[in-house]
Amino acid sequence: MEKKLFGTDGVRGVANHELKGELAFKLGRIGGYYLTKNSEQERPVVIIGKDTRLSGDMLEAALMAGLTSVGIDVYRLGIIPTPGVCFLSRSKEVAGGVMISASHNPTADNGIKFFDQNGIKLSDQAELEIEELIFNDHSEELPYPIDNEIGLIEEKYDWIEEYINFVIKSTDQKLDGLKVVIDCANGAAYQASPSVFESLGAEVIVINNHPNGAEINVNCGSTAPELAAEKVIKTDADLGVAHDGDADRVILIDEKGEIVEGDNIMAVAAREMIAQDKLNKNTVVTTKYSNLGLKESLAEVGAELVITKNGDRYVLAEMLKNNYRLGGEKSGHIIFSEYNTTGDGILTAVKIAAIIKKKGQSLSQLKEVMSYWPQLLANVKVSQKDGWDQNTRIEAEIKAAENEIGTSGRVFVRASGTEPLIRVMLEGKEEELLNKWERKLTKLISEELN
Repeated sequence: MEKKLFGTDGVRGVANHELKGELAFKLGRIGGYYLTKNSEQERPVVIIGKDTRLSGDMLEAALMAGLTSVGIDVYRLGIIPTPGVCFLSRSKEVAGGVMISASHNPTADNGIKFFDQNGIKLSDQAELEIEELIFNDHSEELPYPIDNEIGLIEEKYDWIEEYINFVIKSTDQKLDGLKVVIDCANGAAYQASPSVFESLGAEVIVINNHPNGAEINVNCGSTAPELAAEKVIKTDADLGVAHDGDADRVILIDEKGEIVEGDNIMAVAAREMIAQDKLNKNTVVTTKYSNLGLKESLAEVGAELVITKNGDRYVLAEMLKNNYRLGGEKSGHIIFSEYNTTGDGILTAVKIAAIIKKKGQSLSQLKEVMSYWPQLLANVKVSQKDGWDQNTRIEAEIKAAENEIGTSGRVFVRASGTEPLIRVMLEGKEEELLNKWERKLTKLISEELN
């Protein structure tokens, strides 16, 4: 069955239009029931965190109403990174957690994602079961407690400090003498990321640290790291850190102002983990979007690359299944499973900063362990993405591109799980050939789906 509400990372949409308070109430009520139906706690607890979006308060109120209506107590965490909710979901005596965020999406969007008591995002099957209850109006089958059995709400805003301390303790390497620019994307990282780096001894220069809700991800952060790059050059910093709205991803900038994406971050981290004998089975997990240069880089040190479906939840599932320790995505979702069970932008930045300090090498030197293959990525805005892969003209054009690019490269086309986009990726040794097929594919997709 195909999901109707949940995408690759929870439920997302324009707040108060696609993602209304009524839907948030149902997700709280039914999602909360799902999280706690096997709980042994007399009064199960679910924690809720959010990023800085203006719509966060509205959705939080609706979610809390839904959760408390089925007898669940709610602990409000306030503004906190998604990896903080993940960490607290598994480290506290709670039945699970909910994060209100649309991550890197525009300010008008928002989203809701659930974590179970192990800090793991719900499976596809669990999300389908929640949708079944919502769309087939089985909500009346859920309990309606009364009197003192109705859930209560408590504020636990200080719990973010436990997440901050957890990230600080993830390394024993002090960062004294390291100058770091941190772009908080005006989002959930605004408190935690500077606190972590300052506690480790780094000199911190913070930009885009206005948690007013109206500027989250606006020309800043991981989707626009050029601003952080300019600041690195201007201040002669050693490292730039660009978060997204909920800090589950990160893009780094070296001391020359050059962007370092997730693939290159994993190549650097993998080598350090191999040196410490911590890269279990010498394997890294990633998605189809990762550059083939990562595979080449890992092969040079006897490591392998395992490919999963797009989405850090699928990367994590593969990591947990085979006890792999490092995985992630080109976009900057990096998972160190020894520490956390979701992409953690702050933890990732700390790990790379620690390598810079320990080795006495700049990030521009460290990143040379990987060379990129030419890769083109285009997003085609469409009015209808459902059933796009059944379009025979598009299918024939993709096959023609695959035949000409050959086995040394690849063509990957998919619908976005969170936005009205068809994503087209082409990779190979001949850039001119890639450009030709990007033009042809994007033109046809736009014509056929608009």
